[in-house]
Amino acid sequence: MIYIAILRGINVSGSKKLPMVELRALLSKLNFTDVQTYIQSGNVVFRSDEKDQEKLGSQISEAIKKQYDYDVPVLVKTIEQWKKAIANNPFTEEDISKQAITFLAIVPKEEMKIEVDSKNDRFKIIDSEVYLYCPNGFGRSKLTNNLFERKLKTQATTRNWKTIIKLLEMAEVL
Repeated sequence: MIYIAILRGINVSGSKKLPMVELRALLSKLNFTDVQTYIQSGNVVFRSDEKDQEKLGSQISEAIKKQYDYDVPVLVKTIEQWKKAIANNPFTEEDISKQAITFLAIVPKEEMKIEVDSKNDRFKIIDSEVYLYCPNGFGRSKLTNNLFERKLKTQATTRNWKTIIKLLEMAEVL
């Protein structure tokens, strides 16, 4: 089965350095095949016979912890889940370059009230994704991984649309 894994918080601002060539080698040692990475922020496409996505994420996270002593949350999605996340985008009328998805480890049990002075930024939670539209850029937005993790009590990691589409393209040709 083909999977897309996204790692939280590596190679950001010089912390938790993990070269992608080393990540590919590490995942190959876990018996994943056709391992490919995209840019330096922990985006991986691979094949595995394992059907349990949570187990796959844990295996990757534990291997990184063992080799680098970093705690790195890892979310693993199937191509079908990735396509559904793309299809559910509620901001299709807005500039795609100002959008991203924050992927959550779980589907929030109930619609949580998240109040934040987000200026013109907007978000919508659908299933295990938080769709973001930040017209003034992501660097100034208060809609961060930390906010969603704190409010929704789960792990979160965000990718922009260019990365989201590229990972789908990579997975589809694997």
